[in-house]
Amino acid sequence: MTRCSNNYGPYQFPEKLIPLMIANALEDRKLPVYGDGMQVRDWIHVEDHCRALLAALERGRSGEVYNVGSDNEWPNLLIVGRLLEILGKARDMIEHVKDRPGHDRRYAIDADKAHAELGWAPRIAFSGGAGADRGVVRAEPRLVGAGADR
Repeated sequence: MTRCSNNYGPYQFPEKLIPLMIANALEDRKLPVYGDGMQVRDWIHVEDHCRALLAALERGRSGEVYNVGSDNEWPNLLIVGRLLEILGKARDMIEHVKDRPGHDRRYAIDADKAHAELGWAPRIAFSGGAGADRGVVRAEPRLVGAGADR
């Protein structure tokens, strides 16, 4: 069994934070950020997650649980701000909206066991503290699921 932190990368569901913010910014629409935007998440690229799943399948012990993360924790507001910077858009596109009831302030994951027992480690950097470097933004049609309704 594996448990993973927040994923980002190609073909991500368009309502998730990174693809939604990219799509809205490119369409000059407001970027909705829950509460103060200081909810912290650990971000891992989907390819690193897939490598971890394969490592667990090939080298994991039956009945064990492996946490999969990349030790890259960032507040949502920082990610959104970085996306706007990369896209050359103004920060006033951010619209703080009412937070969800019970919205967790931080998701933390300790992936030491996956590193030690599976010999796995993430390879793709979450660039600039935003996981949204220019390469990720250029892949926007794939991120938001080309042709998907928003």
